[in-house]
Amino acid sequence: MLTILLRFAGLGLVLVVALLIAVFVGDQGPWYFAWLVGTVMIVLIAVAGAILFDTQADGQDSKGEY
Repeated sequence: MLTILLRFAGLGLVLVVALLIAVFVGDQGPWYFAWLVGTVMIVLIAVAGAILFDTQADGQDSKGEY
């Protein structure tokens, strides 16, 4: 019961912080949202590329090619 109450309170706090940020940024909100989503996507794509490169390099290294 206590964990449910703490989770509910935490989500409520996140909601209040999100609303305060939305009021603070005002008309600039969509720009900040696009910047945040774009930055996260660039990082995720770079990490995925690094993982694919590492996987391919391991496969070639085991064959003696590089």
